[in-house]
Amino acid sequence: MRRAPIVYLIFMVLAAITAQGQHLVLVHPTVEYQDGSQPLATAEPRFSWNYQADVRDVRQTSYRIIVASTEEKARDNVGDLWDSQTTPSDRMLLIPYQGKALGSRDQAYWKVITTVTYRPDADVTSATGVLDTTIESKINYFEISLLGSDDWYAQWIGFNYDDDSLVQKTRIAARYLRKEFLLRDEIREARLYISGLGQYSAFLNGTEVAPQEIFKPALSDYHKRVYFNAYDVTRLLQKGDNAIGVILAGGRFMAMRYNASEGDWCGLNHTRHFGAPRLILQLEVTYQDGTTERIVSNESWQITNLGPIRTANEFDGETYDGRMDLGDWTTAGYTDYRWQRASSAYPPEGPLTAQPNPNICIQDTLKPIALFRKGDRWILDMGQNMVGYLEMSALGLREGDTVTLRFAETLNPDSSLFLDNLRSAEVTDRIIRGATNVHSKTERYKDAVTTWHPTFVYHGFRYVEITGLRTEPKPHHFRGLVFYDQMATTGRFETSDEILNAVHRNAYWGIRGNYRSMPTDCPQRDERMGWTGDRTTGNYGESYLFGNQRLYAKWLTDIEDSQWANGALSDVCPNYWRRYTDNMTWPGAFITVADMLHTRYGDEQAIRAHYPAMKRWMMHMKRHYLVDGILNRDCYGDWCMPPESLELVHAQDPARITRAAVISTPFYCYLSDKMAQFADLLSLPDDAAFFRNEIQVVTQAYNERYLDKKTGRYDNNTVTANLLPLAFGMVPKKMEEKVLANIIDKTENEFGGHVSTGVIGIQQLMRTLTEHGRGDLALKIATNDTYPSWGYMVRNGATTIWELWNGNTADPSMNSGNHVMLLGDLILWDYEYLGGIRALEPGYRRILLKPHPFAGLESVNCAYESVSGLIESSWSCKDGLFEWDFTIPANTTADVWIPTANGHEVKTYGSGQHHITSKIGTWRFWK
Repeated sequence: MRRAPIVYLIFMVLAAITAQGQHLVLVHPTVEYQDGSQPLATAEPRFSWNYQADVRDVRQTSYRIIVASTEEKARDNVGDLWDSQTTPSDRMLLIPYQGKALGSRDQAYWKVITTVTYRPDADVTSATGVLDTTIESKINYFEISLLGSDDWYAQWIGFNYDDDSLVQKTRIAARYLRKEFLLRDEIREARLYISGLGQYSAFLNGTEVAPQEIFKPALSDYHKRVYFNAYDVTRLLQKGDNAIGVILAGGRFMAMRYNASEGDWCGLNHTRHFGAPRLILQLEVTYQDGTTERIVSNESWQITNLGPIRTANEFDGETYDGRMDLGDWTTAGYTDYRWQRASSAYPPEGPLTAQPNPNICIQDTLKPIALFRKGDRWILDMGQNMVGYLEMSALGLREGDTVTLRFAETLNPDSSLFLDNLRSAEVTDRIIRGATNVHSKTERYKDAVTTWHPTFVYHGFRYVEITGLRTEPKPHHFRGLVFYDQMATTGRFETSDEILNAVHRNAYWGIRGNYRSMPTDCPQRDERMGWTGDRTTGNYGESYLFGNQRLYAKWLTDIEDSQWANGALSDVCPNYWRRYTDNMTWPGAFITVADMLHTRYGDEQAIRAHYPAMKRWMMHMKRHYLVDGILNRDCYGDWCMPPESLELVHAQDPARITRAAVISTPFYCYLSDKMAQFADLLSLPDDAAFFRNEIQVVTQAYNERYLDKKTGRYDNNTVTANLLPLAFGMVPKKMEEKVLANIIDKTENEFGGHVSTGVIGIQQLMRTLTEHGRGDLALKIATNDTYPSWGYMVRNGATTIWELWNGNTADPSMNSGNHVMLLGDLILWDYEYLGGIRALEPGYRRILLKPHPFAGLESVNCAYESVSGLIESSWSCKDGLFEWDFTIPANTTADVWIPTANGHEVKTYGSGQHHITSKIGTWRFWK
């Protein structure tokens, strides 16, 4: 039987009932939160769903999951692979498959049948009784990818050309590989399994496979694992003659360099080459009669590097020479007599691994807001610092004409591109016009119009300098194509304050622009690395904005892959830069990201999978650096603390610098607490007791060493020195007010109510101030528009988040216009404190709704599409009247903190939409 293509599985509405004119819908069935674009990378899938409803108090009382080998059996409720039977439970997230063993290529059909109770009357106090109903889903499909090395019959192929430049700034021409083959009968189904290193684009019979996806496959440490993709290509094949073609570029597999401008401070700064481009491909065809055939990569394939993509270096740009267009090289019957036979290539050290996360996709487009002439060149303004590439249509070009595009985030005062902060990155694309009389399905140069965009590079930019045009361009000749890892936008946040809104918008653009199958530090200069410290706390806030669970779950694998035998972790993951500095703060993301995945998505698998590696790292740090209760190891300090001079990158004043031990020791306690919680989850009581004892011993030693009990000051009294122990519960209760007073005094009097922390302090600042009763000061910091502040960036034209608080004046050697590390806990604070949305149980099965209506803020409109359903919290406060609309997802409950004139009132609410009005007078915030 012919089944639906894989790509149509996700977000299918399963079933709906109408109950007395009201609606209850079971939606979003997923397997492994899978979006359906690729087969599963596991043989142990987990099933999830949630509900949409306009009835109240929806509670699931049971579920039955049926998994069958055919659609007919699933329809008839015959779970020959697994039938969970009717299970009394309200569980709806990540229920593990417990049926017959599944393996590579297995296909299954599944559905879920649930029973729910609900209250049809909108009035929660109504006497109308509770009703119940049964919902049966539509039938869904999943498939298992290749899971073992013995599933592969293909070999790695490639070719080493003499003109390849493989050192420093690597420059190679793209490889074009092709194979023609005969399919003898009608096709029932076909799967393509492929990995092209460093990047590939694949074609079947002239049509690109998954053209919406770019930069395939996902990045990794290629010595540890190599990801491959899988596609349903049934509709791209035909009985008779067929052809497959693949373009290969170097990508991160080889586009590495030594970044001399960074120096070699605090450890190694080595970049890594893995070799020349190579391909492995396996096409598996099943005919209508059930027989199968494989077409695999081997030395019978043809290859050339004499195609139009002459160079494609991620940092330097792409050169496309249309005069070297290859014609219809991806179709059958093409003459390839000038091509060579491909050579076998050494396999990468890492095993082939089914890619668990979606690829990068184009997810937005921008039109330029301005285009002006400067001498012999044109300057294009996209109006937004974006990440992606520029699509261009040029008129009147002649064969051999070269159009050059250069990219920058900002302009110099004379309106030329400001390129100094890009360091050695050349960020230049070149398009050479091909012949006009070439008639080809793949020819991009038609008549007098040349339309082009790069294939294997991207840029972080707002401005583009264009040279080489023969006619005056118009703004509509250009489009900015914005791309990042495929994921949904899950957060919405808007307030009555323009600065809060602008900063949130800048954060949205900056965060998504730094997703490149790993969370990167920046998207524009000669770096673009997966720095762990940038996300130690930032990952919590980002996961409100985006459904990024699969990206971050994959990144945890990158982090563990970086681990040395002694337990050390790299600060950069994948470890393309080998930064093993043994910081407590940067690799701490290994632990906090796993915590986020559990809290936000109800997924404890990351904790289970990586706990042993996390423990090895913690033991490594204790063994080598913990002496007499003090862990004195940190290379980066409170990175990018606002300096005393606007021209500096880092503060030089000792009074502004927080010493290493005062950062690393509290962080050791903070991460030990996470580890103790993980040990509880995994039923490891000895580990839990060990880590809790570490907290006690270290806290006592730390306070004896660094806390002045008379003044309540830690060490040299920087805000970060006082903030970390207060945030992490290390301050003796009787000293908390003094420590807080020092933070307040320093912030208000010495820094005028502005930020006075770097990357480490800012991760805890907003929440800690609010938890200790000074949310009003947190709001002032968040809404400032003078230096140093997020609002200062906005007032100075930023449309993303700067790397430095003084990003408009500092030395350009380290001055990215698109970094997210200085967001700290701001986005987390936006959603959890202003919006008031927090999880009391993993996956938001139980919710805390507790907004903070601070004076000076009239309204907040906040929403989060959790894995349990949509949570909304929208409030306004004017003339002492607090009005609040909130939505609680079906099959969840919420503890609701209602502001009153005397403090608050706490009630438990079931699912549904609710409205509350409360007179609170002039009292506007609480702890």
